[in-house]
Amino acid sequence: MRILITHFRAAAARFAISRSVIVPMLIGPIIGAMLAAASVAAQDATNVVTIDNFTFTPPELTVAVGTTVKWVNHDDIPHLVVNKDKAFRSKALVNKDKAFRSKALDTDDSFSYTFASAGTFDYFCALHPHMVGKVIVK
Repeated sequence: MRILITHFRAAAARFAISRSVIVPMLIGPIIGAMLAAASVAAQDATNVVTIDNFTFTPPELTVAVGTTVKWVNHDDIPHLVVNKDKAFRSKALVNKDKAFRSKALDTDDSFSYTFASAGTFDYFCALHPHMVGKVIVK
């Protein structure tokens, strides 16, 4: 038993020297993950269109190709987000990359769409056509 304790103390002494290296190696990835999560959360917040008081805010949003935009309804009544190309063209003529339509969004419901191609995407609320917005994809 005494030999085991001696070996344990020797190993602990070697570990004590390298503790200054091991701790940062363990903490570094944790801090990096936290910073990455904060960056993603900040990026997502900039790609959100809120629906409130019968308006889309911001009314015009510019994003990069491949960006997912999220619409969130904060009104007390339902709204539908509909791409104008989807509403006014027959299905045979609609470019599927340019066509999106949400389900009815109740209070605090959301709808997301990923823009796979560049272009200007005008949209409106199918229940309240005076509500209009635009996503510009570059």
